[in-house]
Amino acid sequence: MGEPRPRWTLAPRELDEPHPSRLREDHPDRAEILARHTEALRDGTPGYLDPATGLFVLSAGFLARRGFCCTRGCRHCPYVT
Repeated sequence: MGEPRPRWTLAPRELDEPHPSRLREDHPDRAEILARHTEALRDGTPGYLDPATGLFVLSAGFLARRGFCCTRGCRHCPYVT
């Protein structure tokens, strides 16, 4: 097996607070997105279905437990500063 990935440092914000570059304040579905994300964090599930597209979105909790940033632009990436 290969070497384990080093753990990244989390950004200095709460997991329920997305970086503004990943979810704008004026996003039309922001309230619903944040409600679904909060539910996923509370329940410990890996993510939720996006209200507009139906795509599965990973939660910040799941991404933080993973321990590194994949650099794919995740909406709730806990490593983006």
